[in-house]
Amino acid sequence: MVKGVVGEEAQLKSVEDRLSQSAVPTEVGLVIGKLSSTLDRGFVFNLVPTPHNDSGEPACAITDTSRDDKKKGSKSKSQVSDSSSLFIDKDWVAEHARQVSRMLVGGLKVVGIYIWVSDSAFKNSTIMLCQTVKGVAEAAPILESDWDERLLVHICYSPRRWNCRNCSLSSNITSSSLRPCDFKMGKVLSSLQTFRCMYNFNLRLPIFNDNASRLRTLSDILRHAISLLAEELKVAKAVIDGKLVISNEPCQSDGLHEVELLLPFMNSTPTKACSQRDVLGVLFFSGSVCSFAYLNPKEPISQAITEIKGDIIMSLQSRLDIICDEADGDSGSSNDVDREVSDEMSTEKPAAQLVLQSLRKACSLPLPRRVFTPWLAEVYVCDYLQPSETVEVLKDHCAELLSMKAPTDAWTILEPEKEAASLVSKSFWDVAAPFHSSIQPLEEKSRPAGGESSRKSVKQGQVNIVSAIIILLLSILVGFGLFVLKG
Repeated sequence: MVKGVVGEEAQLKSVEDRLSQSAVPTEVGLVIGKLSSTLDRGFVFNLVPTPHNDSGEPACAITDTSRDDKKKGSKSKSQVSDSSSLFIDKDWVAEHARQVSRMLVGGLKVVGIYIWVSDSAFKNSTIMLCQTVKGVAEAAPILESDWDERLLVHICYSPRRWNCRNCSLSSNITSSSLRPCDFKMGKVLSSLQTFRCMYNFNLRLPIFNDNASRLRTLSDILRHAISLLAEELKVAKAVIDGKLVISNEPCQSDGLHEVELLLPFMNSTPTKACSQRDVLGVLFFSGSVCSFAYLNPKEPISQAITEIKGDIIMSLQSRLDIICDEADGDSGSSNDVDREVSDEMSTEKPAAQLVLQSLRKACSLPLPRRVFTPWLAEVYVCDYLQPSETVEVLKDHCAELLSMKAPTDAWTILEPEKEAASLVSKSFWDVAAPFHSSIQPLEEKSRPAGGESSRKSVKQGQVNIVSAIIILLLSILVGFGLFVLKG
């Protein structure tokens, strides 16, 4: 449970000044920060407002139940009565949280929401606020921990003050789900320690037929591959700045720390035993993932390793989600897919929905590459670009989702993943025997075509055996004769 919360004073004061100078009676957004289980504290790095929805309407508005005012959000702050309450587009805020969470690296998370509203409207809308917090938590989960709470930051303008509450994520949302916690401002971002890791992976997974596996589509198999990598990373040891991590003490040095993950010797990805009849092909999943993580100097160094491992898996899952989102949005999109399919398959089918069991030739799919851009105080955020996209997409996403100024200097954008992760599927015989056109499967070799051909093959085998025996005897006799003559 979070007992206290510390917010970055420079960023929060900037948000407060912007809101006080605006004429909006209410605003909702995301809280970007970190929840530390070892310190029992929460840290707030910045507040990101939720943009207007597709219809151009704000994500929240004030309603006055006493007057049944249908013009939501049209009142000034002085006109809001004690009966006013909040209306929040919970699904839109959750969608915003889902997309923002993709742009965050290790140690940066969506830890809750903030609300700019009067004290009376806040008290009349606790259920609505708790439901919004829960929706955000489900859309942007914290995978490496089992936190059952998120933060709700209330910026009250009458009178002006900041309040922070823990919101329980229990199934039953009530007014008692909110519990106050200590909140203060200070310098948080400047003290963060930076860790960076380049993780290389190479998996070979069998493609089973319909009867041997339920994994059919490319997205299903890729999701299974990511889960295997997650299990592999659990047992990986870490080397930081050339030294094997064996203690759980805080990191004492500043600057950028290089992390290298070491897997156990002869470690193999667990796969079930299978026969040739069950396997139709092999899926090659390989590439490199660049990961960043940020740590509070009082946290143990093991937390940095946990953040790095979690960020690697989240990064791969985000790439898969992007591919699936594009497949759902545009079923005819196949610009970034280089594949050859059988004549009976539709070439307009999205890559994520391809059924590998139906492919007759090789299929390759490059995943989006990860790029990084400066955010606040030497802290980086990321985005994912398709092979055909440029950094202009990154600039648009930063301005829209994180409400930050787009980077103007190209040299500040990091692109460490020169070779993006990719998937390549090949048939079984393409892998086992590259010249399989002249090789038949073992079943066909051993199957007789008829009774006559079977008798011919038996006779031919017997003749070959007799010939071999005769040649062997002649060789022995010749050798013995030569030995006698020399003697």
